[in-house]
Amino acid sequence: TEGEAAAAKAEEVVFQPRQEQGIKAPHFVFYVRSVLEQELGTDVVENGGLRVITTLDIELQEEAEEIVKRYAERNETQFNAENAATVAIDAKNGQILTMVGSRDWFDDTFDGKYNAATALRQPGSTFKPIVYATAFEKGYTPETVLFDLPTQFNANCPATQFNNNNGCYAPNNYDNGYKGPMTIRNALAQSRNIPAVKALYLAGLDDAVEVARDMGITSLSDPDRYGLTLVLGGGEVTLVDLTS
Repeated sequence: TEGEAAAAKAEEVVFQPRQEQGIKAPHFVFYVRSVLEQELGTDVVENGGLRVITTLDIELQEEAEEIVKRYAERNETQFNAENAATVAIDAKNGQILTMVGSRDWFDDTFDGKYNAATALRQPGSTFKPIVYATAFEKGYTPETVLFDLPTQFNANCPATQFNNNNGCYAPNNYDNGYKGPMTIRNALAQSRNIPAVKALYLAGLDDAVEVARDMGITSLSDPDRYGLTLVLGGGEVTLVDLTS
């Protein structure tokens, strides 16, 4: 009838999400499979008739996939970076609730099946709390004052040479400014680089790496390769480890 035709024309078409052989949360699924293969062997995983129960929250996972896709598209238009990833972990027990390794598993134009959540990436300033925690173990406190001033950290370079030429190391802050004496509490809250490097210098590079390992960072194998840049994200970690 005309009424049925009009209703059909007005009906909103809702497309079902794309799936490959019924796979949901594919990055997480294959991550779990890889863990099982490491622990049990490939033959047991493929032929052992296993029934695997995971910690994934599918509703949160679907929301996370949508968020990653949306922000990855923004990254592409604003920052010339085409991808993104996210991991959410239950802080009470360490269980993974969501894992999204790329903006779209099914899009091979930017290697969507690659899991960036388990890839080594530089963590930037998210490493600062680990260094400050190391400093606290050494007796420093949130009220300890550090100086946010131009500083040359290489003893073989002139103390007044505030650049990184010829192996020298004089880091800058993100705003290229300096705020003078400030507590560790404020230095961390404002993510100031120079006080963070001083905290690592005082706490000790090897000890900071050991604390990171105790916290679950598994990839920092050669502290000398990072030097004081470690506190600013110079050492590569995985998003899974860092979230944990």
